[in-house]
Amino acid sequence: MGEAPRGEPLESQRQRGILHVDMDAFFVAVEQRERPELRGRRVIVGFPAERSVVLSASYEARAFGIRSAMPMSAALRQCPDAIVVEPRHRLYYAVSAQLMGIFRDFTDLVEPLSVDEAFLDVSGAVRRLGPPERIAAMVKERIRAELGITASVGVAATKFVAKIASARSKPDGLLVIRPERTIEFLHSLPVGALWGIGGKTREVLARFGIHTVEDLAHTPESTLKRVLGASGLHARQLSWGIDARPVTPVRLEKSLGAEETFAVDVWDDGDLHRELLRLAHRVAGRLRAGGLAAGTVALKLRYSDFSTLSRSHTLSVPTDSAQQLYSAARTLLGGLGPRPLAVRLIGIRGERLAASAGSPRQLSLDRSEDNWRTAEQALDRVSEKFGSGALRPARLLAAPDPPEARPREGD
Repeated sequence: MGEAPRGEPLESQRQRGILHVDMDAFFVAVEQRERPELRGRRVIVGFPAERSVVLSASYEARAFGIRSAMPMSAALRQCPDAIVVEPRHRLYYAVSAQLMGIFRDFTDLVEPLSVDEAFLDVSGAVRRLGPPERIAAMVKERIRAELGITASVGVAATKFVAKIASARSKPDGLLVIRPERTIEFLHSLPVGALWGIGGKTREVLARFGIHTVEDLAHTPESTLKRVLGASGLHARQLSWGIDARPVTPVRLEKSLGAEETFAVDVWDDGDLHRELLRLAHRVAGRLRAGGLAAGTVALKLRYSDFSTLSRSHTLSVPTDSAQQLYSAARTLLGGLGPRPLAVRLIGIRGERLAASAGSPRQLSLDRSEDNWRTAEQALDRVSEKFGSGALRPARLLAAPDPPEARPREGD
């Protein structure tokens, strides 16, 4: 048996309150808020196409084994009567921005992990607002009252334990793990609850009789190092509740993008240009919803043999305009020259993001640039109300989504 490693004194842990807030089926919840007739139904957010994947599923659909990132074809085989709703990323990012605003009303120490989850260090708010569990309940109530959706919250002295707690309180729950109960809680869990221990690692550990977090905690360091390498020592630290990582505020995402995977590989420039325009509008809408502008435009291309290449161009001024993203991406595509193979996937990504309110605007005598931006903002408003397919540029209306196209959203 191994001895417990030395960690942070319990008294200092008692002074820290970390929340992990995770929205419940976020994309689906937003759609159900907008369309109450979907509540209580088996709903999948994603594109109804063979190569697409599930982006989000209602808990009614999850009862059939539907999970995020599952191929849509497999999901519909398991739950053929599910209602498939195409994603509205502009709307999701707008709600996400409101969500992060609520978090920052409680503390400046907010670390977003994605559009629908974040760590909050509320230690500095305890004197003003009460104990961490009370703050967590207040956060949940604000989300429900202002956004009309629900969240699950884990409260602990460390990020790692708070995240486990939120997962075990879903949906719409609140689980508090007090510092003095941390080890008892962790040692009751299967070893797969530890970060970094997936299916293959569990199989390796099982051969050594390690099935629970408690088993791993009492395994000598030398054995874990031999079996798992350096990561074994980190896993053992976690098994004793040792996680000194602070909540690190992150205000801006590093990049935003969208990709399109085709069921039938594409040669034609016209088809590729139309998909680039479609993707540029998706990315630009998400940028505007998040109050962001991209300083660099990146193009991603995957050929039929799965070889992948990317090119990028830094703009003179950051932009949230689909037309400018499209123009840069089309130039990058043309710069690749003759293509040796058909294209399986194409994507656009906005990088070097900055707050659009603080970004300089390009001065131009050509009023068409402002006209395009005004038109795109009108598109945003229509799309938020009626869905992403309700209104789109004439070039896309003239050539509706081809049946062979199998879209897939990027990160």
